[in-house]
Amino acid sequence: MLRQLSIRDIVLIDALDLEFGPGLNALTGETGAGKSILLDALGLALGARGGAGLVREGADQGSAVAVFEPAPDHPVHAALAEAGLPAAEDGLILRRAVSADGRGRAFVNDQPTSAGTLRAIGELLVETHGQHDDRGLLNPAGHRALLDAFAGVTGEAAEVSKLWRAARAAEDALSAARVAQEDAARDADYLRHAVEELDEIAPEPGEADALDAERRLMQAAERMREEVAKAAEALGPEGAEGAMGDALRRLDHAAPQLEGRLDEPLAALDRAMTELSEAQSGVESALEALTFEPYRLEAVEERLFALRGLARKHNVQPDDLAELRDVLAGKLDAIDAGEGRIGELSAEAEAARARYLSAAEALSKVRRAAAQRLDAAVGAELRPLKMERAVFRTEVETLPPEDAGPDGIDRVAFTVATNPGSKPGPIGKIASGGELSRFLLALKVPLASAGDVTMIFDEIDRGVGGATADAVGRRLAALAEGSQVLVVTHSPQVAARADRQWRIWKAVEGDLTRTSVVPLGPQERVDEIARMLSGETVTAEARGAAEALLAG
Repeated sequence: MLRQLSIRDIVLIDALDLEFGPGLNALTGETGAGKSILLDALGLALGARGGAGLVREGADQGSAVAVFEPAPDHPVHAALAEAGLPAAEDGLILRRAVSADGRGRAFVNDQPTSAGTLRAIGELLVETHGQHDDRGLLNPAGHRALLDAFAGVTGEAAEVSKLWRAARAAEDALSAARVAQEDAARDADYLRHAVEELDEIAPEPGEADALDAERRLMQAAERMREEVAKAAEALGPEGAEGAMGDALRRLDHAAPQLEGRLDEPLAALDRAMTELSEAQSGVESALEALTFEPYRLEAVEERLFALRGLARKHNVQPDDLAELRDVLAGKLDAIDAGEGRIGELSAEAEAARARYLSAAEALSKVRRAAAQRLDAAVGAELRPLKMERAVFRTEVETLPPEDAGPDGIDRVAFTVATNPGSKPGPIGKIASGGELSRFLLALKVPLASAGDVTMIFDEIDRGVGGATADAVGRRLAALAEGSQVLVVTHSPQVAARADRQWRIWKAVEGDLTRTSVVPLGPQERVDEIARMLSGETVTAEARGAAEALLAG
């Protein structure tokens, strides 16, 4: 519920503080007094577009503050939490300021926020309707949501939307898999040949380096073997081994007569003979390693060149050929298994589509039943509004499968026929301005939000009077029961039905024009409604009629 509205320096308003209550609140005044300014200021606080043109001439900035008291279960609390804004524990304060240069600032509970966030929160708190209301009644795009709200199936509609998105995701996955399968199938022959070629060679990691080392060794073997063989001969019995052995025998023979003088040289020779034996053994091993069959070099080179050629073909290192074989084989396996995966995805997409259509068809049945109830409810409201011969119809058309979407399989449109025998048509094209107002009210009563939402009706009684205006007032009063309705009206019949009333008037003081709003007491309401009945000259008869309206 809107509790308070404070306005500073907006157009013709310098300072204004209004307090509202539950039920029907009427704002009255002469044409041009500034009722639209009041609504513009409220709209500014709710996040509507602002600009320098709203700032009162001579002021640095204008501002509007709207204070609400949302119910504990109001959806605005979740919206505040999601936006990271302070909770509305002692009231929800929406504030908007716009400077003379057009720059604006927005606040929620004194915390800065964006105008977009302020607007989103304001839409949860206030509904504004008028003769040219295009939020729901005149815009066919909103008719389906209005019907769902009336039927109480907004949750089911959300589930249908969720299932539609799931079905689309499954179909997209299937399409992507088919495209990938087609692309892969074009590479199947190449992959199969490449895997067979790699399997035939069967490369192993590190093999190319080992072959290259062996090849280099064999290429240098002839020259190296001759040198090593000469070294082996020099170390053998005819060389160093023989000379050292001969020296050792001679010293052994002489040692006993030299009283230990040869012990140390003999020990050194023994050690040298041991080292010489190890050196000779190593040289002989090297010599043996340098001995190979002539065909081995040819075989090594053939294998090495094959590995290197295949590596160049695939633009990888020879050591990566084994891994490449596994990668290509995996792609080939994926192609071979692709048809099976596509089958699985096709079944999943079909099942998801079936779940969506089942939920959409169930929702459609509920919508069709609710459409009949809504037509009856609106018809019942049209009769007291003196439109008993008008016909309101909620058309629910089943869409072709290709046009089904997140909102289900229905196209919903409100149509009207204002005269007997005339063909129903779009409500915005068939109904006149005054008829639109009454259609709006007749529709709004059964569609009234079941929650703490302030509804504003801006001169929807324009073009009607007498008993019809009285019926409009009665409908507005009924709509305001247990809720809050603000109505800007020129109709005394409507104003008389209000729980409280304000008069908006404009005064010229010197070169300044100022709009003021004052709450009316019981006698002041009689005077204001009498003025609305008779004009500038208020007669006793007008006062009596005003008292009768207020009493009725």
